[in-house]
Amino acid sequence: MPAPDVLSPGRIGPVELRNRTIKAATYEGLAHRGLVTQDLVDFHVAYAKGGVGMTTVAYLAVDRDGRTDRHQVYWTDESMPGLRALTEAVHAEGAAVSAQIGHGGPVAEPRGNKAPALAPSKRVNLIAMNASQAATVDDIQRIVAAHGRAASRAIEAGFDAVEVHLGHNYFASSFLSPKVNRRTDDYGGGLRNRARVAREIMESVRAAVGDRIAIIAKMNMDDGVPGGFWLDEAIPVAQWLEADGTVDALEMTAGSSLLNPMYLFKGDAPLDDFAGVMPQPIRTGVKLIGHRLLKSYPYEDGYLLEDARQIRAAVDLPMILLGGITNRTVMDQAMADGFGFVAMARALLREPDFVNQLAADAGKRSLCNHCNRCMPTNFTGTRCVLVDRRTTRSMSWGKPEGYAVPPETR
Repeated sequence: MPAPDVLSPGRIGPVELRNRTIKAATYEGLAHRGLVTQDLVDFHVAYAKGGVGMTTVAYLAVDRDGRTDRHQVYWTDESMPGLRALTEAVHAEGAAVSAQIGHGGPVAEPRGNKAPALAPSKRVNLIAMNASQAATVDDIQRIVAAHGRAASRAIEAGFDAVEVHLGHNYFASSFLSPKVNRRTDDYGGGLRNRARVAREIMESVRAAVGDRIAIIAKMNMDDGVPGGFWLDEAIPVAQWLEADGTVDALEMTAGSSLLNPMYLFKGDAPLDDFAGVMPQPIRTGVKLIGHRLLKSYPYEDGYLLEDARQIRAAVDLPMILLGGITNRTVMDQAMADGFGFVAMARALLREPDFVNQLAADAGKRSLCNHCNRCMPTNFTGTRCVLVDRRTTRSMSWGKPEGYAVPPETR
């Protein structure tokens, strides 16, 4: 069959999108004390108005101790009205909306969560300057079950899909990594054991939602560190997920928020900008050794395509191409190579209406220059600094008009 037009409708599980473009999950930094804010609603409405088929809300932790920031939304009774308001606002603009769910594991923020970060094995996180403890089997079972509950609540909140975070050395991904996972029990050692957490999480989600909403798995192809999870292991894990029947689409990613966060993004590593938003003593650490932890990688359009093709050849599941989607040429190449959808982050931060512009002019190219100065803004409200230099964000959903987030609570 001929390759589909990227601007034609596409289906993921039970959900039909108006086109095949997706706003990729980028942590917005716009929640306040676990609640949706009007700014967070407006953030996603802008992409819906701008023409995407679906926008992805990131990152909605499955439990309190899985948050990577103490203001992050997680699935509580108090957060549900705001999440419903968000999905209704996006739907009113004709787009679908997905909830990225997951547990931070060793990337979680223990000080803000008032709970230890959990990893397969005890380790120190040099980037965040904290330590994680080894998860018990009870911890694993609790977190697996929490994914199912979160997916159920996503249906209640009106989401069309859940994107389960199996990447970046968050909880599930840290178990997949032979570098991070040093366990000797049934969750460590060979690949089948290391993949148990990811598979059990996906089984929990499928059991909770059936086919009522779409289930997307976002999974690493490459941790970007020697001795980490790599493509040779990603291929069989993708095949196992397909055989399990727990996934409607795969989105392949790369990099480790724990060990090599810039590996996914390619382009510049804005060390001064990162240091400027960090509290002490992390700020000093970034200035002293940041160049060792936050590395620059050459950027090129469609930079994950070559590796993602290896997964594409091994499974029949619909796939979403992420990484350097900036123009119609790379989108058309993805469609020709058998990908069903493309996901964009930085291009849409720079131009929220990029899809509408592309529909009007097939020669349109993104204005994003890959400076990556958007990345440190997730501490103050994720944005492209070339067009939006705001440094504070506003109010929790349901608070009186004009309620502002005090800067000292950010």
